[in-house]
Amino acid sequence: MTDPAASDITETAWRELLTARHIDQGLVRAAYAEPRLRRLFPWAGMWELHFSRCTEHPWSWDVPFIRPRNGGGFEVWGPSRGDFVGEADTAEAVVAMAADHLPAGCERVVAGNREALAAADHVPRRAARAGCRYDG
Repeated sequence: MTDPAASDITETAWRELLTARHIDQGLVRAAYAEPRLRRLFPWAGMWELHFSRCTEHPWSWDVPFIRPRNGGGFEVWGPSRGDFVGEADTAEAVVAMAADHLPAGCERVVAGNREALAAADHVPRRAARAGCRYDG
């Protein structure tokens, strides 16, 4: 479950991307419409659409990302740049492919960087459900 601060930050990032000129808006709208991707923090770089389980740099690199394909269409890569997942001609198809390749446990986004995410991932589930702080 995503904490409220991370949800607000994530929604703000989506709103900014939905008006950005440096990325394909059809792709951003398709990703925003997909609930499994919409709950992740979005960021764009080099015309690529990335997703993260944390809201600050350095972001998590444990989920796929989408980039434009030379000549049209899109490709899904990830989680690392060397892991090719597939390609599709439409934004909707590539978004579905990216969402289908999310690893288990991607439903939680934390406010902060990947160190905050790592710390949150180590909280025992019982303590996290109870809203307790866990110091180790």
